Amino acid sequence: MTTDASASPPESGLAEELEHPVPPPAAEIADPLPGRAAVAAGWMLVAGVVLAAFNFRTAVTSVGAILAELRTGLGMSEAVAGLLTTLPVLAFAGLGALAPRLARRFGPRLLLTGALVVMSAGLVARAYAPSTALFLLFSLFALAAGAIGNVAVPVIVKRYFPNRIGVMTTLYSTTLAVGTAVAAASTAPIEHLADDWRIALAAWALPALIAIVPWLLWRPAPAAAGANPIAHLPGAGRSRLAWMMLLLFGAQSAIAYILMGWTTTILAADGMSAAAAGSMLGLLTLVQIPVSVVVPILTVRWGPRPTFLVLMACYPPAIAGLWLAGGGPLTWLWMVLFGVGTSVFPLILTLFGLRARTPAGTSALSSFAQSGGYLLAGSGPLAVGWVYGLTASWAVPFTLLSVLTLLLFVTGLFVTRERYIEDELGQANP
Repeated sequence: MTTDASASPPESGLAEELEHPVPPPAAEIADPLPGRAAVAAGWMLVAGVVLAAFNFRTAVTSVGAILAELRTGLGMSEAVAGLLTTLPVLAFAGLGALAPRLARRFGPRLLLTGALVVMSAGLVARAYAPSTALFLLFSLFALAAGAIGNVAVPVIVKRYFPNRIGVMTTLYSTTLAVGTAVAAASTAPIEHLADDWRIALAAWALPALIAIVPWLLWRPAPAAAGANPIAHLPGAGRSRLAWMMLLLFGAQSAIAYILMGWTTTILAADGMSAAAAGSMLGLLTLVQIPVSVVVPILTVRWGPRPTFLVLMACYPPAIAGLWLAGGGPLTWLWMVLFGVGTSVFPLILTLFGLRARTPAGTSALSSFAQSGGYLLAGSGPLAVGWVYGLTASWAVPFTLLSVLTLLLFVTGLFVTRERYIEDELGQANP
């Protein structure tokens, strides 16, 4: 049986993997590609994953950056604005559930190409939507690539880079974090320069269009007639591992969404200025970028359990510090600790590959965990707002944050032990 520590050879970089690529499944290959062509195709696939990942959150954070201008321009009520902030979670859950079926039918190349095309069109269409209803509708299209990519990319990494899961997940999660931060930081300046919030939102269609290029150029050998690109592993709901991954993903995402949605409000209530509170939230986001670089590689090298415990150790002091001393001189430290702790996210992405023996297992595990997990995540910020509105106190919201952290810890201890979804479903490969 393969262990986590030995699942991958030493991480010596992408070049070795691409010079000696794992042969694609029979469903996608007719004749082996020549050596140079295989290397070129491999690097093109790397570029496709990285450029696509940059765009997976731009449709979300670009809206948040200029939400006030958007609400004024469309006459959007507070209730509808709340729905808009919850829409990404619903889209990631709903569209993500369809991703495995679409991947089996069309293959990863056509699936991500189509998702990026739909995203580009949705970004432009929603920016110039004449009404709130159409803005919400077109936002679903703008979120397509992120929703599909959340599930599809771990499957692609497992299938085409099985011995480089750590390196590829590092590239994916780091670029995802960079794209998230860049969109959040750049949309308002673009709006200021253009003096038009519609242009600021539509501008993010350009990197989405650029991301399509490597997927159009990547040419795996023609699929064998009648073969499905990605096999189907049914019955994920019968797997304890799948349910634990769902709770793990949901708890982590709920914590992240609560912090993204309420940190500035908490700090403002503690007497911090709006500008300073915003900079603290920016610090939290920036910290995640370098940490995302190392977490997947350490997950493969050290094993998931030690890496997970190091990240989890940051949560108790961060929660206590923000609760008891938020707005004080050490607020930056609480934000740094939260930034490190919430980097459990790239570890979970890595586990989608490490807790399955096959691409079909990765697809089933990723889809099941993310679809249900995002629904759990969406309830977190709503619960905080509801409870705070009733009590006018942060005691219950911070208690909820502590409970989610405990859930994250318990489920993480389970999934960081070596186990595979195929084994639980009785469908392990011989």
